[in-house]
Amino acid sequence: MVTGSASRTRAILGVRILILSVGVFLMIVPFAYMFATSLKPNALVLEIPPKLIPHHPTTANYTDAWTSNKFGRYFLNSLGVAIATTFFSVWLSSMMAYAFARFSFPGRRILFGLLLIGLMVPTMMLIIPQFILAKNLGMLDSLTGLVFFYTGGTLALNTFLLRSFFQDIPRELEEAMVVDGAGPWKRYLKLVLPLSRPALATVGIFSFLASWDEFVWALTVINDPNKRTLPIAISLFQGEHSTSWGLVFAASTIAVVPVLLAFVIFQRQFVSGLTTGALKA
Repeated sequence: MVTGSASRTRAILGVRILILSVGVFLMIVPFAYMFATSLKPNALVLEIPPKLIPHHPTTANYTDAWTSNKFGRYFLNSLGVAIATTFFSVWLSSMMAYAFARFSFPGRRILFGLLLIGLMVPTMMLIIPQFILAKNLGMLDSLTGLVFFYTGGTLALNTFLLRSFFQDIPRELEEAMVVDGAGPWKRYLKLVLPLSRPALATVGIFSFLASWDEFVWALTVINDPNKRTLPIAISLFQGEHSTSWGLVFAASTIAVVPVLLAFVIFQRQFVSGLTTGALKA
């Protein structure tokens, strides 16, 4: 019995490792191919069979991509928008989540229900009303307008995630601070936020990714070439260099770097936040 149980356990473990290995392979190969192609001369980009290790790698594609079509400016535009969106989204959603988790006020359940309904509405259905609102607010063709609407678009999910995390922080800790005379703001700043760093890192990475990769809304409202973001720049870059796939893949690789850096920097908190959420679920 013991031997059979051990064999079954090893078999299950082997199947899990196999499935995970296949998943890792499917996730890594496209990025590896993109990076390898970005190092190839244009004449070898579409070679058959494709090679992940180029015989004569070159960084010329990166130099050309960065210096062509104001690519560096678009990169900085996206970086500024993504950082600002992440800051405001995490800040506002954490305050909203704290209010929903700790305070009782009229209409709390209704407001939270409306917030959840916002998660069910497809983004494409909101483009026309958002465009009308942006026009009335004077936020068309503006990076500030992008930050405003990107922040609004991420608040519902971030608030939902943070509220669940805040609810599990022991109330006794806050009650002890109340005895010492701490008000809501002090409890929020000195207790709740420091204890919620994994959850804050998780929603921060989600917010950064959402604003960094967003294409449709930016394409809809941005007309000034100097205010284009990176996804628009890459799409136009591909159109202007339809046969220069080495440049396109080099630009795409550059666009991935900030995302990887954000994950590496906050990896421990991000994984901790996801693990905590899974355990609570």
